[in-house]
Amino acid sequence: MTGVPAASSAGQWSWALFEWARNPYVILITIYLFAPYFTNHVVGDPVRGQVVWGAINGWSGIATAIFAPILGAIADSGGRRKPWILFFSCVMAPTSWLLWYALPDAQGLSIAWIAFMLIANSAAFEYSAVFHNAMLPSIAPPERIGFLSGLGLSLGNASSLLILVFMLWGFSLPGHVDWSFVPDAPLFGLDTATFQQDRITGPIAGGWLVLFAVPLFLFTPDRARGSLGALEAVRAGFRQLWNTLLELRHYRNVATYLVARMIYNDGKTAVLVFGGVYASGVFGWDSLTMTVFGIVLSVFAVVGGFVGGWLDDTFGSKRAILVSIGGTSLGLVLAVSITPDQLFFVVPWDRAAPKIWSLPFFATVPEIVYIGVVTLIAVFITAAYANSRTMLARIAPPEKMTEFFGIYSLSGTSVAWIGSFSVRGFTEAFQSQRIGFASILIFLLLGLVAMLFVREERA
Repeated sequence: MTGVPAASSAGQWSWALFEWARNPYVILITIYLFAPYFTNHVVGDPVRGQVVWGAINGWSGIATAIFAPILGAIADSGGRRKPWILFFSCVMAPTSWLLWYALPDAQGLSIAWIAFMLIANSAAFEYSAVFHNAMLPSIAPPERIGFLSGLGLSLGNASSLLILVFMLWGFSLPGHVDWSFVPDAPLFGLDTATFQQDRITGPIAGGWLVLFAVPLFLFTPDRARGSLGALEAVRAGFRQLWNTLLELRHYRNVATYLVARMIYNDGKTAVLVFGGVYASGVFGWDSLTMTVFGIVLSVFAVVGGFVGGWLDDTFGSKRAILVSIGGTSLGLVLAVSITPDQLFFVVPWDRAAPKIWSLPFFATVPEIVYIGVVTLIAVFITAAYANSRTMLARIAPPEKMTEFFGIYSLSGTSVAWIGSFSVRGFTEAFQSQRIGFASILIFLLLGLVAMLFVREERA
């Protein structure tokens, strides 16, 4: 059907390895390390930094929403996929590398140039995913697609966690602890006074992509060149998409679910994008603390996958989503209720209180409580991603499963910019990171209410 025989084992593993190559960008740049450095030290003010970060992610979301459907149509109808993946990888690698020149107080690259590179990189990341995902049915038999998809996600998470642990050992801990297995000084002579341990995340993400993307191009087979040109492929893809959208009128329950998921998914994405920026700004966490923060949440995100499966098997997909999104919403409320001098909005805390241990991170009671809360958020967000896929598989008509999963993917990117612009708007209007971050609750609760109107039954 695809015109390509199933790839060899090496070809299939090479396809999954591309996730290992690509995904550390999200963890290192978008969430835990470069983003807090950029907002706090390049922009120079946490509140203004969160406003700028919201604009960057909002515009990258708009770029994705506009062009991802067009590229998806080309991926479905236009033949070869690897040249597109190569092109977008060639955008991602150098723009990641150049982030090394994002110096404190914008003394290197200007904020505008850094923003442009981040937008280009994030958009290229999403565009490469369109063509990478489209390859999967062509290289694996149906009974192996689920395994390969899960393998890719697992490898992506594993590589991100591995790099975070390496950066903790090689760059963040040296000079802060006297443990025998930790170097005396940061590796490669990095100067922490100029935040080189944060800036090197760009070159690491870019180099990692170049190194581990190679097997995909060497061993994974591609489709033959299609008979349709680019414009014809776009037209054909959009005709198919339009026909599927028209058919949604006959599947109102599925349509209701896709709208609900579109709303709460925007909230989940915003929590991930702004979680590190918010925590570093409010608590004043440095690179060392943010690296440990990323490791802890990455581990609990893995736990969340298993929790999501248990919730789904025990209570059904709809109830599992309600629990996952409800838990994320509660966690967000608790997270913004905690500051260095306040617990749960009402309990005052003395910043000068004795530290609870000698470790150079999470040494105060508010910090420990905050970590406990956000680990629950990590669990519930990951569970919600798993439950959302399963829900559609339960309610979509079997003969149209592929088409509805295409709309599912499109709905996940079409409004992903709204949450970022919402955080930007509230942060700027109230000059408060706290209120800006809390505005994400709007999307989570609206999606939760919409889910109440969805029936868990096969169309």
